This record gives sequence, structure tokens and C-alpha cells, in this order.
Amino acid sequence: MSSRVAVLSDVHGNITALEAVRKAVNREKPDAVLIAGDLVLNGHDPVGTVALLRDMERDGAIIVQGNTDIAVADFDYAAAFPWMQDGVSDAILAAVEWGHDTLDDEALAWLRRLPAERRLRIDETMLLVTHGSPGSQTAGFDRDLDASVTLERLSRTDARIICCGHTHIPEVRDFGWKQIVNAGSAGNVFDGDPTASWALVTLDGETVTSEIRRTEFDTMAVANALSERGLPGDVYRAATVRTGKLVR
Repeated sequence: MSSRVAVLSDVHGNITALEAVRKAVNREKPDAVLIAGDLVLNGHDPVGTVALLRDMERDGAIIVQGNTDIAVADFDYAAAFPWMQDGVSDAILAAVEWGHDTLDDEALAWLRRLPAERRLRIDETMLLVTHGSPGSQTAGFDRDLDASVTLERLSRTDARIICCGHTHIPEVRDFGWKQIVNAGSAGNVFDGDPTASWALVTLDGETVTSEIRRTEFDTMAVANALSERGLPGDVYRAATVRTGKLVR
């Protein structure tokens, strides 16, 4: 008997996209739902997003913490953005502070206590859900990584399927012995297709089949909400949601 697992990541406070993805996921009736972090930063409704995610968690979803969740919860910029050696930009600072101030203490405490990664065994197959890569919330499986680096990151876990996000580029990479299922972003993709991306993994014995799904949402409504908020960088965030391409 086969099992199915839905994977989503990088909601980034876009409750409009999350609501659409949740409906699409529910129609598939998966056996498990995995959510790979970066939940609130940059979006127009972090409060509603956390409330909906916690509702999904109560329904059984497994949720882990992403690097930007560390920033919003605790202002730990070195941990959240270690590649920004000269400091984070004013646009990021403004979005982090706004997100932190918008969320109440209970929501912030929930972000803090999320695990960095979780493992799920289905029959004989082990799945790992993590934001970036095994053991890291900030080192992802970027497309331009040297092959040796990709293999080194793959070897950090004995899980056969690594469910992740971070890059905002949805893709499935099958290495035979392991498979990377990068769900992309359920709210803020960078691949030029302005929809929400997620993944559906089907396990049938030793056979694993993974596919990227796309779900439409009202991109103009989200872009307008971001523009009206008026934080530094919101015009670029709005353009990114509208076009599905990173604009900065």
C-alpha cells in the first residue's frame, strides 16, 4: 500500500498563498504534511500565517524552523544570515522588527521552540525535513553548488528523502540512493512562475516518486498589501510576488 507526503516551505507570511496551498494539499489527503521553515518574514500577515500553521500542526503537520524564523524570534542576525558579513540591510532589519512587533509573545515562543529538523519513517523509508540541508538552516541545495558539496551535504544524514526549501526554487533531484525534494516556496517563489509551489512524495515499497505542484493564489492582492504596508524594500517584495522572480 502506497503512502503520500506533502511538503511545503518558505511561506514567508503569505497567508493568501498558504490558504490556497492548504486546500490543494487537503484535496490530496496525504498521510503526512511536512513544512520546512521560513514561516513569517517579509509577508503581509505573519499573525494569520502563524495561526493557520498552528492549526495545521494540530491536524498533524510536522513543522521545522527556518533561518529567518530565528531572526524574527530573537534578532539573531549572525545565526540567520551568516553570509552577510557586512551586516544585514535596512530592508531586512525593518521587516524583521515589524514581524517581531506584530506577533504576540505566544507566537514568538512557538517560533523559538520549533525544531531545526525532524525525521519521519514510513515503512522502511526515512524522510528528513529541514530548512536548508541536513544539519543546517542556512546552507541549502543551490543549483550552482559544486557536485562535491552537494554530495557532502547529502551524506550528513541517513535519510533517503531530504525535504527542504530555502532556495525558493522548487525541484526534485534523484541520486538513486537519496532524493532531494525542494518544495520551493509556498508564497514567494523565485523561478518566474508566480504561483505557490509545494511537493507531493509517493512511497510505494522501495519506489519513491516525487513531483512539484503549483497552486495559484491572488498575487495582485498580496502585492498590493505589501506595497500599502510601506516598509523599506516592500516595493521589491511586491514585485517578487507579482512576477515570481526575485526583485531587489
